[in-house]
Amino acid sequence: MSSSQHPARWWHRLDDGSLQCDLCPRDCTLHDGQRGACFVRQNLGGEMVLTTYGRSSGFCIDPIEKKPLNHFYPGSSVLSFGTAGCNLACKFCQNWDISKSKDMDRLMDQAQPDDIARAADASGCKSVAFTYNDPVIFAEYALDTADACHARGIQTVAVTAGYMHAAARREFYAKIDAANVDLKAFTDAFYFKLASAHLEPVLDTLRYIRHETNTWLEITTLLIPGKNDSDEELAAMTGWIARELGPDVPLHFSAFHPDYKLTDVPATPSSTLTRAREIGLRAGLHYVYTGNVHDAQGGTTHCPSCRAPLIVRDWYRIDDYRVTVDGRCPDCDTQIAGRFDRFTLAEQFGSRRVPIALRAQP
Repeated sequence: MSSSQHPARWWHRLDDGSLQCDLCPRDCTLHDGQRGACFVRQNLGGEMVLTTYGRSSGFCIDPIEKKPLNHFYPGSSVLSFGTAGCNLACKFCQNWDISKSKDMDRLMDQAQPDDIARAADASGCKSVAFTYNDPVIFAEYALDTADACHARGIQTVAVTAGYMHAAARREFYAKIDAANVDLKAFTDAFYFKLASAHLEPVLDTLRYIRHETNTWLEITTLLIPGKNDSDEELAAMTGWIARELGPDVPLHFSAFHPDYKLTDVPATPSSTLTRAREIGLRAGLHYVYTGNVHDAQGGTTHCPSCRAPLIVRDWYRIDDYRVTVDGRCPDCDTQIAGRFDRFTLAEQFGSRRVPIALRAQP
């Protein structure tokens, strides 16, 4: 077994000697040498292994708002990384060169969990994000990294489609401090036709995070013209979020651009994002945002009681910040949902994106 082949968890052996992966609802059955749909979990000599442990497609320091997380230590920096592969097959993937990659040679950066935690600490990052591709498929690597980060007082973030089975989900979110879950649409037909997946497991993950964990939760929906942006679907989705998860879960509507296998669909107009935000607010959600566009109104955090602007944003830059240290509106003392800390505008990481080279230490 090579250094990047790490014993995998969440699988069992079938009567014919093949292995079934129990990580996600795909339930891949693998004979010796075969890989799962994600491409990174493999039956190797009758044992399941993760083939990308300790290898990354790159490390970068980002603003936390880029994940996007608007209520998790706003203005802070996050060390972000991913591996390769994905357990969904989205025809509209905006990171397809990473998530659809089967070329392990592109994983040039090598780092063990302690190396990542050390780099985040040295860079002054508040958190480490498992992102770019879905951390569900490299959960063993992510969880070991989470342990190393927590030992140094660094928070952990998962940017995920939320497509995983219950047993793995319990272990995963026990070590994740914040998550942005990609709710791709609100119909099973969309998930099946455009992502080769199903909606209900994602809704189960959202319910679980919100009601059974201490993980801070935000949701993102990429709006694709003519596919998931009708008033009826948006009303159904935002109504479900308000009822099942509560009005304090922030929701981000982001703009699609033609990519991968969906190049015949136009980019999302900003008017669609504004319309979706208004539908979400009418459904009773307190915090609804627009993303991938310059929209000060859609990027600003307002007090849900007095509607005062509390965190004014232009894309990833914070132009005004008025939330108190304990997370309250200074005008009416309403508690603002989220995780907050002492902050000044001069301290913000801003809209920079800083790639870093990270190599394993001997």
